[in-house]
Amino acid sequence: MNQDDLAGFTKKELADLARSLDVSGRSTMNKDELMTAILQESGDPEPPPKPAQGFPLPGVSKEDRLEARARRQALNRRLGGLVDNEHHCRWKSIEGHPCGLPVVVGSERCSLHHEDGYDAAIPAFGRLGFDTWPTLMRHLALATYDIDPIGLDPVVHEMVWHVLNGLYYDYFRVEVEGIEHVPQQGAAMLVANHGGAALPYDGAMLSLAVLNEMPRPRRLRITGTEIFNMLPWLSHLYRKVGAAYAARDDAYDLLGRGALLGVFPEGERGFMKPVWQAYHVQRFGRGGFVDLAERTGTPVIPVAIVGAEEVHPALTVSTALARLVRFVFPQQRVEQIAVFLNPFPLPIRWRIRFLPPVPPAEPGSAPDPLAMLERSEEIRRQVQEALDDMLAKRRSIF
Repeated sequence: MNQDDLAGFTKKELADLARSLDVSGRSTMNKDELMTAILQESGDPEPPPKPAQGFPLPGVSKEDRLEARARRQALNRRLGGLVDNEHHCRWKSIEGHPCGLPVVVGSERCSLHHEDGYDAAIPAFGRLGFDTWPTLMRHLALATYDIDPIGLDPVVHEMVWHVLNGLYYDYFRVEVEGIEHVPQQGAAMLVANHGGAALPYDGAMLSLAVLNEMPRPRRLRITGTEIFNMLPWLSHLYRKVGAAYAARDDAYDLLGRGALLGVFPEGERGFMKPVWQAYHVQRFGRGGFVDLAERTGTPVIPVAIVGAEEVHPALTVSTALARLVRFVFPQQRVEQIAVFLNPFPLPIRWRIRFLPPVPPAEPGSAPDPLAMLERSEEIRRQVQEALDDMLAKRRSIF
């Protein structure tokens, strides 16, 4: 029996065959997954990914799309090992209705009712897919689970994760190195260079890199400026996917609960860089992230991101547009607005490098202002050197 033989079966016929082979987790599998599981159970090798389909994109080859499909399959296999589909969550509503979702391995609860659900990002069914959305939306509508104090909604987070993986795997084709430097548990602060000019793609791709590449995915809580907390609809979604306001109270709360915190100390100056300043890392503010790391005893993980600063190349910056933004949003601190021509992001190939963690010098203490600035500059230098090295090795932006 081979893949061509199984391709002519209906999903029901495949499910019956999987039942006869005692394939575990078959009730939650789609047709492609049933075919793969049957071939594995019958001793045949795993079928290769199907040829990539879809609208061709400039700079994105067929080989890229094929690799993206294979990476998605590898992700779902890894996620599947975190969920036990043979046992169901013991949580029950006040009315006595059972949850019904599969449990996290080593637990009696599903990912929505697990005690570590705000930090560990384990999909409810052990995989990402649109076929899981009806059940997820039922739990969302019935509010059968809690959200965390910052506003993270695990169901919304999982749905957005699945959708944005289209950008991560298929469009930007993100390559990651050094993911082993991100701890599997406990607080850590990821400090990266900033860019984008239009939208904070780097925050999204950095979060997805942690989700997609770690053996046990964790949620990265990205901090953002005022405007993302002020726009209707966007501000609610921003909180629901786990992002936080760039304020000490939010940061202290998250680090105190052992979360991963993502910060971009360049701020608006980095985000609005014109193209001729791309990948020239600006000063990391006044080093406030160092003060936060020292006071909370949190290690800092420098991160270098190549790709974000070319997605919307900024031709110039405008102070007049900035004044208009401040008129509409008086609390926004923006001084300049980037002017770019392309309304859609360019399909730049991204590279993200996680550097070795920098431990706090004197955990629990308030650092000297001069020492704080020196430490901030040292971390900025590490990020700049990593960017220079990555750019020197790059052969094409696509």
